[in-house]
Amino acid sequence: MPVIMELRTTFNITPSPVKITYDDPVMFIGSCFASSIGNQFAAGHMPVMINPSGTVYNPVSVSGTIDSVTSKSEYKKNDLFNHNGMWLSFDHYTDFSSENASEVIDKINRSMKDAGRFISSAKFLFITFGTAMVYRWRKSGKIVSNCHKIPSSEFTRELLSVNDIVTLWNDQLSRLRLLNPGLKVIFSISPVRHMKDGAHGNQVSKSVLLLAVEELLQHESNPGYFPAYELVMDDLRDYRFYENDMLHPSSLAVEYIWDAFSHCYFDGSTVTLWHEVSAISKAVSHRIQSQSSGQVKKFAENIISKIDAISKKAPSIDLDSDRNYFLKLL
Repeated sequence: MPVIMELRTTFNITPSPVKITYDDPVMFIGSCFASSIGNQFAAGHMPVMINPSGTVYNPVSVSGTIDSVTSKSEYKKNDLFNHNGMWLSFDHYTDFSSENASEVIDKINRSMKDAGRFISSAKFLFITFGTAMVYRWRKSGKIVSNCHKIPSSEFTRELLSVNDIVTLWNDQLSRLRLLNPGLKVIFSISPVRHMKDGAHGNQVSKSVLLLAVEELLQHESNPGYFPAYELVMDDLRDYRFYENDMLHPSSLAVEYIWDAFSHCYFDGSTVTLWHEVSAISKAVSHRIQSQSSGQVKKFAENIISKIDAISKKAPSIDLDSDRNYFLKLL
């Protein structure tokens, strides 16, 4: 008989003993990969909050986001910086920038307040580190979350050490445990490569993150680890699973990781329910091309029927906006 070769390096992921259900609020903070997985929760109408400060990449900025969320302090105009007529925060992503300082402050404080309420009752917090390389603003010595395309001469660049990250995050994990004793923290390393650091620099940076997380797993709060980085680097390991920039995982790769993630943290009934609900979300975003009012009506009635079935067995899932969308098509 011919020998069947397995041309992949596969590995088993131990299922989490603590499962996520539709009743469990889940927060994601970190790199754009955290957003990719968090968006899957949103597609399934699961209770989720994603990056309340926008995308953050390094461990210092991720910890800073949590401090901003939990401290209940409010941002003021002197916490902002004006660059070329735009008011911005070095703690937040560009989505929070505006020509109007009051708009920036209101948006930041509203997001921080909402996130503070959310994290106090969250069941899981997923942390995704993207890089151990950080940038300090020369004027203050502050490590920034985003340089906002300000000239690089305004910043110094440095690589965090394993000890820097472990010391900072051991303290953070202890504070989170006091805030919410039932919160389960899960670390992951983003598979997105930071080639601004060079090929070797990216590998060094990821190695620092991996070593730091390995030590953090010994914390008394018993945090966990999800191998997103390893799934892309060791299992998929092929450029066909990347976007055109050859740095970010493709939608197919994200789908593959999501499948592994959901089977790790969901039980069978939650997986089934997520597929049913996410199908509704896809139907909402589906571009209707048929010119036949009869076909459109039949399509809408079919989706409404599915929404009714889901609402009957899972009344806590809010599908009102989806239902109203399809009712307007009748």
